[in-house]
Amino acid sequence: MIKIAGLSKSFGDLKAVNGLSLEIEEEENLILLGPSGCGKTTTLKMINRLIQPDGGKILIHGKDVLHQSAVNLRRNIGYVLQNNGLFPHYSVAQNIAIVPHLLKWDKKRIASRIDELLEKLHLPLAYRNRYPHELSGGQQQRVGLARALAAHPPILLMDEPFGALDNVTRAKIQEEFMALDELKRKTIIMVTHDIQEAFILGDQICLMDKGTIVQIGQPRDLLFKPSNSLVVNFLQEHRLQLELQTIQLKDLWNWLPVVDQTNGDNTLSSETNIWQTLEHLQGHNIEALQITDHRKKESRLVGFEQLMSAIYQYKKNIAA
Repeated sequence: MIKIAGLSKSFGDLKAVNGLSLEIEEEENLILLGPSGCGKTTTLKMINRLIQPDGGKILIHGKDVLHQSAVNLRRNIGYVLQNNGLFPHYSVAQNIAIVPHLLKWDKKRIASRIDELLEKLHLPLAYRNRYPHELSGGQQQRVGLARALAAHPPILLMDEPFGALDNVTRAKIQEEFMALDELKRKTIIMVTHDIQEAFILGDQICLMDKGTIVQIGQPRDLLFKPSNSLVVNFLQEHRLQLELQTIQLKDLWNWLPVVDQTNGDNTLSSETNIWQTLEHLQGHNIEALQITDHRKKESRLVGFEQLMSAIYQYKKNIAA
């Protein structure tokens, strides 16, 4: 859906983005990850022409964005900022309605869309007439997301959207973000420097450094098939937790004991990750769980020892 080729941008002597090329598939969530100053946000802002590139091409559905009206381009791309970017003198409803008004939607359609988004993002309809300063940080961020989604844009750009939130609120909104059906039909490019967030939310992760791509791939590619020592070192501090959150029970299927009889009690889906499985074992104070793969119509049994053994075999196999 989006193709970037040879993209470059300098600010004086600083080469912020240096010949960057990548492709984003339709309905994919691509995370631009890396340390501060690596060119993530500059890349994001060049896609909707908030920053003009020095060189290269950005194609959306085969059309070069540099040959389009910047205003029309931005009306078809949702944009979510870290500090939400809400207009303080506009009510919640007025903030959400900005792009639909510009597109000349009728009042009934706009009102219906506002109510629909408030409900989807777990905000009371009574908040329509509140102003940003009357909302919590998490509520403001939900309104910012609602505004970006209001006109049904096929593309969503998100620049550190949860970075200003406390950890508890951030985790809650991340959970809502993953569960929101409307977002599953969007092509999303998100900037973050938070490694955990990247691995939780990303279909693909593009790790950047000094304006170039270090490695791009699925989260497990960066973990288990790093392209160089820079990738290894960047993830090292969080490696154990990332592995436990990335590996799913279905990945360990061939190394888990077969269950002869199914039992509805203490059963987990095969798509559960290892982190969640360990939490379930500990939280329910049980020695073993039954795992069900509904697609294969098969079951496995897993306890702590079987889990550790299967993880060892999986990592040994994937490294081979």
